Amino acid sequence: MKATPEARRMQVTTFNVAAINNNPFEYWLTMPENPAYDDLMGKVEEFLENPGDKDVPVSEVFTPTMFEKLDKRLVDAGWKSVKSYWESDFSKRTIVEGFLKDPTLGSKRLASMPDRITNTITTASGSAVFRPTVINMYEKDLNDQEMWWKAWEAFMFDNKLKVKDKEGKAVSKVPLSLLQPIKKAKYPAITEEEEADSLPLQTLCGAIFDGILVHMMNTVAKPDVWQPLKRTIVENLNKKKTPHTLSILENQYMGASIMTLQEVSSSLIEQARKGKLGRNFHVIAPAKMDPYRDQNSVILLCKKAFPKGMTSEISDIVEANFPQGVKVPVAPGDILAITTKNARGDDFVVASFHGDTNGLATIPVLDAIVSAMKKSDQVPQTARLIFGLDANTYEKGVEGKTQDVMLWGAHYMTHGLSSCWGDMPQKSNYTTYNARTYLQPQLNKACKRTEKREKGDVNPKDFILFDKKDFKVIETFKDNTGEKKYTEDMAFPTLNFPSDHGILTTIVEPTFE
Repeated sequence: MKATPEARRMQVTTFNVAAINNNPFEYWLTMPENPAYDDLMGKVEEFLENPGDKDVPVSEVFTPTMFEKLDKRLVDAGWKSVKSYWESDFSKRTIVEGFLKDPTLGSKRLASMPDRITNTITTASGSAVFRPTVINMYEKDLNDQEMWWKAWEAFMFDNKLKVKDKEGKAVSKVPLSLLQPIKKAKYPAITEEEEADSLPLQTLCGAIFDGILVHMMNTVAKPDVWQPLKRTIVENLNKKKTPHTLSILENQYMGASIMTLQEVSSSLIEQARKGKLGRNFHVIAPAKMDPYRDQNSVILLCKKAFPKGMTSEISDIVEANFPQGVKVPVAPGDILAITTKNARGDDFVVASFHGDTNGLATIPVLDAIVSAMKKSDQVPQTARLIFGLDANTYEKGVEGKTQDVMLWGAHYMTHGLSSCWGDMPQKSNYTTYNARTYLQPQLNKACKRTEKREKGDVNPKDFILFDKKDFKVIETFKDNTGEKKYTEDMAFPTLNFPSDHGILTTIVEPTFE
């Protein structure tokens, strides 16, 4: 008996689950159930925007005694003393206008570089270790400057960790030894003298930075207010991120025929295969996974709709079709493209892709997929494309810098493709709404509480593409609540929704026989 068009409908879901962010305070959260959060973040914003008499000298927060101990430890480690920098410059600066808001420190990476390297360190066993600071998942108390300094000094200089070297061998190192020189060739703002002294100098700046954050938090709120709040966020958005993500997919999206996921950790893949998703879906990961960022594009095929799962992976073939001589900004794990057959025997190419931050890889990757489908012997010429992706497109793109969403729409139409949004997307098809707070190393990117919408990342980034002649859209919906509902003008993640991308679902009906 011939199946009706309604019976052949497919639900396709795409979701950038987002990599775990080790800084629980980096982005504005929507937490109506916890008004203490907005109160705290508002006080941090006020402290930094209008510090007044709170803008004290650095030496009152990172004391001369602390500096003397630090400098001795640096010299004992075989590095140069930074006493001249301290006495002539850093000790005399004020903590907000003189240090945190100094744009040259940012362009020289003297505070952000050591934070990036030592904020969260992955050990050889795969566990994470956290520097004593406000802006990571460090769990112990930071009730005052002395408590913080004692823990910070021990962590950087005494705490030997088993980490993997470039060859993958486990070696024992203290966090201090993981720091890397800051090269003038890459960061031209740094002087030649600072470049030569960049290892001890960035250690000093990193210590001052962390010390100021601890002082600020304990100034605007009592330790027994902000620290429990931080632990609540860490528990929900960091520690429970993977089980929370799986729970949403298992409870709301089991009816999907195809799911394409992006920025998926190896842990999530493993847990998905062992759980409810694995019993109902073929969970397919790239043959070449990303071993460093641990962010991979993944495809889930419903076992009932696609009983044999993947026929072959063609990701390498797609990459081989990139334009010659053009560097396409993709990393291992960003692209997963496969061939498959549904229960009727229809051939499909299904692809999942995570675009670069600026969206400049999105068009070349689409072109390469289309080219591979036309040229490769491994792809049946009758195959239909289903492509779910985080395109990283922008409502207001800048030519050569960020991919404009309308130009993206015009481009995929040249291939005869349409989308879950129709042939041309609307600029208001937003699937992200996130904004950086003041509790992160790049204050130039911070958004005031009243400017989250205006200056945040509110953009139409996620898409599901298919050949216009093969499918028609029955329904499309978004979700940023975990309940198949999308609240416009709400910053997320939230404690109930652990990603900074909404879930996008479309129901399509085949128009081919």
